Amino acid sequence: MSGQKLQQWGTRLGVILAVSGSAVGLGNFLRFPGQAAEHGGGAFMVPYFCALIFLGIPIGWAEWTMARYGGRKGFHSGPSILGCVGRGAIPRYLGVLGILIPLAVSFYYTFIEAWCLGYTWQFLVNGGVGIDPASSMETQSKAAATFYENFIGSSENGALFSLSTPTLLFWLIVFAVNIWLVYRGLSGGIEKFCSYAMPTMAICAVVVLIRVLTLEPNPAFPDQNVTNGLGFMWNPDWNALKDSGAWLAAAGQIFFSLSVGFGVILNYASYLRKQDDIALSGLTASATNEVFEVGFGGLITLPAAFIFLGAVGTMEAARTGSFGLGFKTLPVVFAQMGPLGQYVGAVFFFMLFLAAITSSISMYQPTLAFLEECLGCSRTKATSLLVFIAAIGSSMVLYFSKEGKFLGAIDDWVGTFCIFVLGGVQIILFGWVFGIDRGWKELHAGSTMVVPSIFKFVMKWVAPAYLLTVFFFFCKDKLFTKMGADGKESIGWISKAMKEPLEQYALGLCAAVAIFLMVCVAIGEKRWREKGLDVDDEKPLTD
Repeated sequence: MSGQKLQQWGTRLGVILAVSGSAVGLGNFLRFPGQAAEHGGGAFMVPYFCALIFLGIPIGWAEWTMARYGGRKGFHSGPSILGCVGRGAIPRYLGVLGILIPLAVSFYYTFIEAWCLGYTWQFLVNGGVGIDPASSMETQSKAAATFYENFIGSSENGALFSLSTPTLLFWLIVFAVNIWLVYRGLSGGIEKFCSYAMPTMAICAVVVLIRVLTLEPNPAFPDQNVTNGLGFMWNPDWNALKDSGAWLAAAGQIFFSLSVGFGVILNYASYLRKQDDIALSGLTASATNEVFEVGFGGLITLPAAFIFLGAVGTMEAARTGSFGLGFKTLPVVFAQMGPLGQYVGAVFFFMLFLAAITSSISMYQPTLAFLEECLGCSRTKATSLLVFIAAIGSSMVLYFSKEGKFLGAIDDWVGTFCIFVLGGVQIILFGWVFGIDRGWKELHAGSTMVVPSIFKFVMKWVAPAYLLTVFFFFCKDKLFTKMGADGKESIGWISKAMKEPLEQYALGLCAAVAIFLMVCVAIGEKRWREKGLDVDDEKPLTD
């Protein structure tokens, strides 16, 4: 298939690190701590691990299994693989989500990646973001917020295209590095980079964690110490378990964190051989992600903020969202650490940069493989087309930067809503169309571990029911306007999209990309049939 057969992972560890790199991202260090603190602290881990066991790991195994099966038939993209295992055009076109999601998310993810690289530079070269440690906490917070808002261009549209801001330069750098790594291929680019980036990220995390755990108590407030900071993060509020929001947040975090329902694993695992152990590899990749998320993310971000800001200040920071916590609050914390704070901050943001880039390269690879596969073009031509599409989408994110509404709409509808949809499609296809018995046999082909038989029941019955239930309450909670218990109106996503032009532009961009991808699928389907490929799984593999 024009270059597709030449792609292959070099080692088993390489594919595990690549999938882990895709999963380990900004959500591990910023989103997870905020979600946990807001939804019951230690109690949040109950719905979190329920979602991990009954959604994340089962759907992940389904993706690994269907991807390897489709890869042996010569397919390497979401549409072709789901069309094959789903035996028809409907799953094939639903599989477009496996390309749309990573591609559309990459439009804004490389922008955020540029923030991480820019902040690394600021701390390493300029000592921080212009905060005076001797000033009041309020003044420091305002300084950090002002720098952040200017850096991301949130005051007005088009601000980032001014020659006075360095953000555009950092974006050009990360965009070029991403494309270069993906163009070099699986083994020579993605695998090789992740084999260095993942250990380096772990070392950075350990360095920052040690500094956080050895911080002295705040002299003015002795109770603001490491022990109480960890307690703030992990002490359980069991009443939170009664709140459906905690369960929704946990399920969303698992999907976001593990990259299930994202389309990346469908591509990555399609290059594996039949005897490659996908059961253990899938579990290992998930476990690696949990080490970074629970082990590092849960012990660094909020405890550090607690020591300097206290419980109230930390919760206020967490409620501003992941970006506010990471880019407005933590710079204040690093400024309070003394002379070493500059370097701790540089290491922290470099760690975020590595987490971001190992994720973003995984977002480009599925699209590149898809274009090669559907259009039959060379890797160079497919890369050129990918650059054209990604540059347009990313440029629109950079231009429509006011208040983050454009970025937020893509994140809401594609980076959240569509992930739930694709995850549901995949687990239903695996258990009910491909067949649970057949899927179970395929999962264990070449496996050195035996997946507990209870997961056979989970993958067919529990995971689909769990996901559909969560998705129902998610739509009820997020899509429609409602009145909160405090009497305040919460505007639903549908209402926001109908009223806000920037959100409409964002959804229009995503719709245009989706239409283009479906046209490519139609072209590809015709090519595959002419080549005699089994697009509807009429001849199941028996080897």
